[in-house]
Amino acid sequence: MKFIIFAGGVGTRLWPLSRKNSPKQFEKILGDKSTLQLAVDRLLPDFSVSDIYIATGERYKDVVEEQLTSIPKENFIFEPETRDVGPAVGMALSIVGEKYPNVPVAILWSDHFVKKERRFREVLHFAEDLVSKNNNSLILIGQRARFANQNLGWIEFGNEIKNIRGTKVFEFKKLIYRPSLVEAEEFLKKERFSWNPGYFVTTPKFLLSQFEKFAPNLWKSLLKIQNSIGKKDFVEVMNKVYPTLDKISFDNAILEKIDPKYVFVIASDLGWSDVGAWEALKEALEVSSEQNVTKGKVLINDSLDNLVFNYTDQLVVGIDLEKMIVINTDDVLLVCHKNSVPKIKKLVEGLQNTPNVHLT
Repeated sequence: MKFIIFAGGVGTRLWPLSRKNSPKQFEKILGDKSTLQLAVDRLLPDFSVSDIYIATGERYKDVVEEQLTSIPKENFIFEPETRDVGPAVGMALSIVGEKYPNVPVAILWSDHFVKKERRFREVLHFAEDLVSKNNNSLILIGQRARFANQNLGWIEFGNEIKNIRGTKVFEFKKLIYRPSLVEAEEFLKKERFSWNPGYFVTTPKFLLSQFEKFAPNLWKSLLKIQNSIGKKDFVEVMNKVYPTLDKISFDNAILEKIDPKYVFVIASDLGWSDVGAWEALKEALEVSSEQNVTKGKVLINDSLDNLVFNYTDQLVVGIDLEKMIVINTDDVLLVCHKNSVPKIKKLVEGLQNTPNVHLT
C-alpha cells in the first residue's frame, strides 16, 4: 500500500499563526512536532517510510525536506504552482501510478489530528484489503460525528454491505459540503451520516479513469506529465503543463460525478479532528467544552470555553471571557468569537493590496 500525504495548503483559518510563508502544517501546533510530522509518524508502526509520498508546493521544498529527513527524496512531489485539490490529487496519483497503477493508495492530509492512531491504521488495512480485492473501487473513510459541525463536509451512506471483524462497510450515497447548522443537527441524529475527513483509498488506474471520464481535459494534461516521468524533460514538462490546469476541487471534479456503485464507506471513531481552524483545534484538545485551552504565557479568570494561544513573551490576561479565540503573535493580535472563525479567511483575503499584505 502507498500513501500520499498532501501538505500544500496555506491554512488561512489558522491565521495569524498560519501564513503563506509558514503554513499551519509546518508549525508545532500540538506539541514538539508539526502536524505534517505527526501525519507521517502515525503510519510508521505498520507501514514503511518508503511507501509514503509527500505532495506539496515547490515553495515549501526546503522546510518539507528538513522536517521529513527519513522520507526518500524521490518520494517528494512538488507542485510548481497551486491549482486546487483536483489537479493536485490527479497529478500525485499520475506520478505514483506510473509505477504502481493497481496498488492501493491512501490519500491523506497533513493538517489533521488523530487521537486513536491504532484504530486509524486498522481502518487503513481494511480499506487496503477491500481495494486489493476490487481494483475498481474507492473507499471513503468517515469520522463518526461528535457534534453538529457546520464547517466540515459530511458523508451520507446507505445499507451495510460487509462487516470485517466489527468494522462495517456501507454503500455510498452522497457528499454534503458545509451544511447549515439546522442540517448538521439533523445529520447528527441519524446513524447514516459521518464527517468527511477527505481520506480515501483507491488505485491510481481506477481514479485516473474517472478523471478521463469526468475531467477529460485535465486528464490529458496529467497524461502528459505521467508520460514524461523518468525522462530528461520531466521537470520542464511539469513546469509547463501543471500551471495551465484548471483550478477545481476534487469533489467537484470527481466525487460528485462518480457512480456510487464504485464507492464504499467505512465510518469509524478515529478521534479525528480537522485542526485547520481555531475552534476545531480547541475541540480536539479540550476535555470538556467548558474548558479553556491555552498555550504560552496566559492568565484567564472567570472564563469558560476559550482558546488563548500566546506566541510572545508578553503576558496575555483575560477576565469574564466566554467562547472566545485569542491568538497573540509578534505582529498580530487576533480576538474573535468562536462562531466568527469562518470570517478569518475573508479578512485575510481582504488584506491583499493593502499596507498589511505582508501579514498574510
